[in-house]
Amino acid sequence: MEQIFMKGCEAIAETAIRAGCRFFAGYPITPQNEMPEYMSRALPRVGGTFVQGESEVASVNMVYGAAAAGTLAMTSSSSPGISLKSEGISHLAGARLPSLIVNVMRAGPGMGTIQPAQNDYFQASKASGHGGFRTITFVPGTLQEAVDLTYLAFEYAVRDHNPVILAPDGFIGAIMEPVTLPDFKEIPETPDWAAIGYGKRGHINLIKSGGATEAEQQEINESAAKLYERWTREDVMVEAYHTEDAEYVFAAYGTSGRICKSAVDELRDRGIKAGLIRPITISPFPYNAFKNLDDTRVKYIIDVEMAIPAQMIEDVKMGVEGKIPIETVLSSGGNIIRTSDIIQKTEALVKEG
Repeated sequence: MEQIFMKGCEAIAETAIRAGCRFFAGYPITPQNEMPEYMSRALPRVGGTFVQGESEVASVNMVYGAAAAGTLAMTSSSSPGISLKSEGISHLAGARLPSLIVNVMRAGPGMGTIQPAQNDYFQASKASGHGGFRTITFVPGTLQEAVDLTYLAFEYAVRDHNPVILAPDGFIGAIMEPVTLPDFKEIPETPDWAAIGYGKRGHINLIKSGGATEAEQQEINESAAKLYERWTREDVMVEAYHTEDAEYVFAAYGTSGRICKSAVDELRDRGIKAGLIRPITISPFPYNAFKNLDDTRVKYIIDVEMAIPAQMIEDVKMGVEGKIPIETVLSSGGNIIRTSDIIQKTEALVKEG
């Protein structure tokens, strides 16, 4: 298959269309603007619909309506925009509607800056809206991975009748790399559960994002809990890089993960046994990848994040269960982690013994 040189946001948008997305609603915000711009040109060419909503709130609710009608739908935004969409995302989860939400993360809190960051880890993995629902949340480390995960996200959304979140940091959204795009999927017929009026079925489907009674709501939540448990058993995705003999293991995702991989190679050239655990799903989180580390061999875990204070470290601690000390290398405000900072920190720990 032919490789194409593309920008991150545009590669995600093109892949979404190839995966069957035929409705997009969004609102401009840096650094994800190339995604709706691309969709505005490309979706109409395949019979899809693009809407620039009057706000983030309007846009996510348009996605709810399209998804309820059985159309594969998505929206995208960056950090503060996702906060505005959070109620709508909760409604999508409450109604169990297949959809994709893309958050190209920028620095924060508040308006922050338009530069890349990983400050939205908690939001993307644990609290993208009210009510305690969960999503599968992917965090790509390369553009090819962003393409592959976007395609997979729609498959999982349809499989689980649930929204999926893709959360590349702003660096992944902005860089250009060669990617191999997937084939176009055949658009399926409107599903039987969709709310499209009487149609051929002779009855009307009702889509709602909550239970009519306390008992019904509890039943809905219990069903969702079983789904989340299945994700933990079957859908965790993680890369382990040179961890088989590592004494110093980095924990990092997204851009931080790809930088750590370079640091691992350089440290090994210097005779230091470094390795990397890179979560690809942060929900469900790969706790076992950390739990299964040999605490008699691994001297330190070094959590590397573009967030201050660190956020993923809380999940790393749960996985490690206190058996291995954890250090950090952090940046924030849109500053990209430097390989030299990671190497300097590791060499200092080696000297300490």
